Amino acid sequence: MAREIIQTDQAPQAIGTYSQAVKVNNTVYMSGQIPLIPETMELVEGDIATHIRRVFDNLKAVAQAAGGDLQDIAKLNIFLTDLSHFPTVNEVMAEYFTQPYPARAAIGVASLPKDAPVEMDAIMEL
Repeated sequence: MAREIIQTDQAPQAIGTYSQAVKVNNTVYMSGQIPLIPETMELVEGDIATHIRRVFDNLKAVAQAAGGDLQDIAKLNIFLTDLSHFPTVNEVMAEYFTQPYPARAAIGVASLPKDAPVEMDAIMEL
């Protein structure tokens, strides 16, 4: 199994013992992204929509570093500390994706790293 580690300065650097993404053949396993600004490694300021956009921007940067784009995502997992933000996820996601949409799960969690309100990870097929 040939594994390629994906890394880009256009997305936040790993804050633990993981890679931004790992490519195995034509499949890319993207680690969870929270709404960190890559240059400062601080959470973006603003409302939940701003946080969600930052996460999608981070995922997009990793996807592009792997040779793909958001439209290549086959499975998206969304973790929210407040499930009442689910409608906002749908609204913002429509800004970044067109049909056919990826398979998706939205999961309510008690907390996320750095007290972020949202985290997403993905599997992308190139």
